[in-house]
Parts: sequence; structure tokens; C-alpha cells
Amino acid sequence: MRFTGFPDEAFLFYEGLEADNSKAYFGEHKHLYEEAVRAPMTALVDDLGPEFGEAHLFRPYRDVRFAKDKSPYKTHQGAFVERMPGIGLYVEISAAGLFAAAGWYSQASDQVARYRAAVDEDLSGKPLAAVTGALAAAGHTLYGDRLKTRPRGFDDDHPRIDLLRHRSLYAGRRFEPEEWVHTAEARDRVARTWRDAAPLIDWLCTHVRGSELPRR
Repeated sequence: MRFTGFPDEAFLFYEGLEADNSKAYFGEHKHLYEEAVRAPMTALVDDLGPEFGEAHLFRPYRDVRFAKDKSPYKTHQGAFVERMPGIGLYVEISAAGLFAAAGWYSQASDQVARYRAAVDEDLSGKPLAAVTGALAAAGHTLYGDRLKTRPRGFDDDHPRIDLLRHRSLYAGRRFEPEEWVHTAEARDRVARTWRDAAPLIDWLCTHVRGSELPRR
């Protein structure tokens, strides 16, 4: 199945799920999820696979065991192409539209330590500042978990203090559900976003890498 865009029903499904996040709603509209959300997303990542690699589609169910919010379903459908554990390419559809991003998503302590050491060192930190600056100039937004204050051991006047505050780092673009999202142009916009982020992925894979700690 070739990707031809996301239908209106995909966004209507998530609008309804946001209003009624219940097993009753999901069960009654599961055919919309399968036909208008999951099938097009599968086709999208299959089309992108030859260039970017195989993607994993996330399940629609939330893990609520330790969450205060017991809503059973995610209000978006995401897919991830892993380059190294916790580092890779992401795409998501929701009622708000389409979101494409790439970067480092996990927060393992050894990854954070390697990241901060690399950002602190001029030979590796300056290239990251140049990469993130170029992405921002091209219309990408930088995301990630960030400390509100400086990390321990670093001064407020460090030239890359904003980057040092990050405990995860990814760049992406959000697209509202305009007419083009119903066509193959959606695939092209995701592909361009991922291509733009290639230098960031390369930097992260070189300096942060996957966690070497044993899994819990």
C-alpha cells in the first residue's frame, strides 16, 4: 500500500478521543483508527523506509500503572526509526496535525554525562551549536527535557549553557492539518524534516551514543 495522505477521519478520530478518552469510544471507532490512522501511518513509514530505515509504530494504549492520568489511550499515533537506543527519527499524527522530529529522546545517566562533556568541549560543542543554530534558522524548533537552572559544575556564563541544560534534545516541525496532509506531500515534508536533522543525528550518535547501562 502506497502512502497517499492522511484522511480527514484521522483528525476527527483524535478530536473525538480527546473529548471522550474511554474504552467505549475507542471500541466504537476502532475501525477509524485502523483505517484512517494506523494504515496510512504504516504506509508512510514503509515509503520512507528505503531511505531512513525501518520504523516501529507505537501502540495506542497508555501505560497507566504509575500515572495520575488514567486515560487509557494516547491521543496521537507515533512511529520511531531507531539509529541508536534512544536516538532516532520520529513522526506523529494527532488532532493538532502532523509532527516530525529527530534527535535524542532517552535520559539515561551515562548518555547525559557524555552529552554534557561533549557540549562543554569546544571541539565537539561548537559544531553542535552550529547544527542547532542552522536547524532553528531553517524553521525547526528545539525540544527536550531541560533543567531550569544550570547543571552542577557549569557556570551561568558558559557559551553553550542553554544546550548544557538539556537532558534530551531533538528538533522538529509541527504542521497543522491543511489540505496537503491529505496527499503524498505529507511524506515529502516528513522526509525533508528528517534530512535536515541528519547532522544532529550524526552528532548524537558520535558523542552521546546509546546507553551502556543495564536495562531495568
